[in-house]
Amino acid sequence: MGHVHIIRDFASPQEGFNRTVRIYTPHGYEHAPQHRFPVLYMHDGQNVFAHPESALFDTWCANLVLESMVGEGHSEPWIIVAVDSGPGRMEEYTPWKEPRGVGNVRGRGDAYARFVVETLKPYVDRVYRTRQGPEWTGIMGSSLGGLMSLYLGWKHPEVFGRIGALSPSVMWNEYKLFQQWTAHSRSWSRIYLDAGAEEWINPGGYPMPYGEATRDFHAHLKRLGYAEHELALVLEPGGQHHERDWQRRLPLAMRWLLA
Repeated sequence: MGHVHIIRDFASPQEGFNRTVRIYTPHGYEHAPQHRFPVLYMHDGQNVFAHPESALFDTWCANLVLESMVGEGHSEPWIIVAVDSGPGRMEEYTPWKEPRGVGNVRGRGDAYARFVVETLKPYVDRVYRTRQGPEWTGIMGSSLGGLMSLYLGWKHPEVFGRIGALSPSVMWNEYKLFQQWTAHSRSWSRIYLDAGAEEWINPGGYPMPYGEATRDFHAHLKRLGYAEHELALVLEPGGQHHERDWQRRLPLAMRWLLA
């Protein structure tokens, strides 16, 4: 079993407050002092690990999934860095303002993205034995965390080559990510997308058709020149917008994304 270390007051100068960061090191990390490990960054850190100090409701159990993959020979060990969301999660995970139907949300996602790239990742690379480069650095999240994963992968392809977006909110701000992502990054890329085939929510009268929008974004990336080996799309029949569904699909997502 690996170890989850929790840092409760990790400063985010870009955002002006402290965050909780949970860092999983795989089994054997302490006993392989010459080995360097790839790193997967994940949002909503309180929901990521099977751990007594995680959220009380269903978590993704990412540490157990990874340990099973390693044990079965489907992946090498990875470090997982999970960042807890704060009290303003909707604004933190949205790079653009959304004035319609969901409370006139201000977009503060760019500050969060800068925290991950400028502060958190340099700390992890300094303190832990990491393997750097986009091929060895992933970013993953669900819903608005999926949107932020895609945003970070689009804005910083030199940093994040592996992008996992489960039920990503790509329809945010009138599908603005489609408008911004207009070319292949020409960097090493591996992008996993999924949603329930008919997944749909309607917060505050703002319809969010996750299944349809995720399928359309996959088609959009293909039109930009992303090849079949760079993309994966899973549309799960009956899949809903819930932690249990993301937990259920996580083994498939991680097996494709990290292999």
